[in-house]
Amino acid sequence: MGGAFGGGQMLGAATTQLAGAFATYSIGRMTGNPKVAVIGADLVRAQFVSQTLTQVIKFGAGRTRPDGTSLSFPSGHSASAFATAAVLQRHLGWKAGIPAYGIAAYVAASRIQTQRHYLSDVAFGAAIGVIAGRTVTIGRGDMRFAVSPAAAPGGAGVNFTWVGKK
Repeated sequence: MGGAFGGGQMLGAATTQLAGAFATYSIGRMTGNPKVAVIGADLVRAQFVSQTLTQVIKFGAGRTRPDGTSLSFPSGHSASAFATAAVLQRHLGWKAGIPAYGIAAYVAASRIQTQRHYLSDVAFGAAIGVIAGRTVTIGRGDMRFAVSPAAAPGGAGVNFTWVGKK
């Protein structure tokens, strides 16, 4: 899976995105930089939300990939990459958001080029990622909320936590 789009598989992998999110959080905590720690925490939450939604839909839809393997819809790589881009844009503005969304688009294009997904798979995955990234960064100033998935015996839920000012 080389070529110009070969890096998309690694860049968009949930494990890569989650490792980067945990690293960001850890660096923020170790250096005493609360802004970096908050960005890292939001990145972690966005990855959990995007992958939870993606996996539930994948198993429900059961769509076959262009290469004949299973679980094509939606693209988890696209969801992960766009979740990261949405969080970075929300915290750091468009100077960070434009390159982050560019990398996310590269990941999505790579999934089509390597015949792992259809256009609709990556488009829906991108939408899931943007929604996940935006939901974990809801609000501004004193009206800021954190959103995260919650597991419960025999079910699941969503936590909304008021976090106040950044």
